[in-house]
Formats: sequence, structure tokens, C-alpha cells
Amino acid sequence: MSDQTSSELPLPLPACLEALLFVAPGSVTVTQLAVALDLPTPQIEAALRQLEAQYNDPLRPAGIRLQRLHGRVQLTSAPESGPLVERFLGLEATTRLSRAALETLAIIAYKEPATHPYIDSIRGVNSDGVIKSLLSKGLIQEVGRAETPGRPILYTVTADFLGHFGLTSLEELPSLEAVLEANASEAGQPDPTPAEAA
Repeated sequence: MSDQTSSELPLPLPACLEALLFVAPGSVTVTQLAVALDLPTPQIEAALRQLEAQYNDPLRPAGIRLQRLHGRVQLTSAPESGPLVERFLGLEATTRLSRAALETLAIIAYKEPATHPYIDSIRGVNSDGVIKSLLSKGLIQEVGRAETPGRPILYTVTADFLGHFGLTSLEELPSLEAVLEANASEAGQPDPTPAEAA
């Protein structure tokens, strides 16, 4: 990289990043942004945090958010604007997901990357159909193969998964322990022991 500084940019660095993310065809890495602007990645990361803070400022609500997943970032519409965006684009309301789909998504989101055999072992049933459905909806993706016998496919959730549930990153998911406790309480059962929650 050259000795360019952010003061040589045509706009403040957060605004330059916003422009690049706006025109990007999808999610990009911080490194890609750093190369494009000829600046060090820590400086890009700091500016992205500024942009995030700006979008999340409750005194000046923004219609967009910075979404992060698997080391990549992109701009998305704010979850609160979902109904307006759907109406404007003429989209049908997001279809409800089946219990099987939600179970499978939860397993993948909390344990990613997850394999088909692992998902089946947790659910106790074959997940072929639900995995195909989630792939077709773009909520999960194949990211390689495990280095185990049979080399099963590894799955992770996608940016569309985050958008579907109104999240900007996987860090916003409630803790697995909290989810297990809530499910146990709803079922009128005692909270799981640490061994059961593992």
C-alpha cells in the first residue's frame, strides 16, 4: 500500500466506505475495502465501526444497517423497514418457516459449520428435505467438506438468514443456554443441566 492518508480522500473515510458498500454487488471483506482505498485494514475497521454507530444512533434513525457475517460486510435495509421494502418491491410477505426448518437453522447458526450427519444426530430424524429447502431459500450455504470419513458437506448460514431474522451479525443471537432455558420453561420442564446444554 502507498502512503495515502484518509485526508486525501474526496469524502470522510466512513462516507467513502458507504459509497463502496452501496455499489458492491454483495458482501466484501475488510481487506478488499483496504486495497480499494489504499489504506491499512485497522483504519478501515475503525471507520466501519463509526459507520455502524452512525446507523445505530437512536437520535437519528437510519434506514440501512451494516451487516457482518463470516468476515464480510455489506449494507442492508434496516429490519424495521422490512414491510415497507416488501410492499415497494411487490414482494409477498416472508413465508413462515416450519418447525423443522427453524430447528435446522438453529443448529447451523449456533454450531456452524455443521454437517448433515451432525444435524440429523441432533434432530433425531433425516434432514434431507429441510436442508434442500433452506438451500433453495438462500438461508444456508455449502462451504466445503469436513475432513472426516465420507467427507460430509459443511453448512453455514447466509447473509439472507441474518436479514430474515433482522440481525446484523451472528453475535446478536441469544446465547444457546438462554434459548435452551426458554424452551425448557415453555415446555414446563426443569432447566437443562450444563451437560444437556452442550
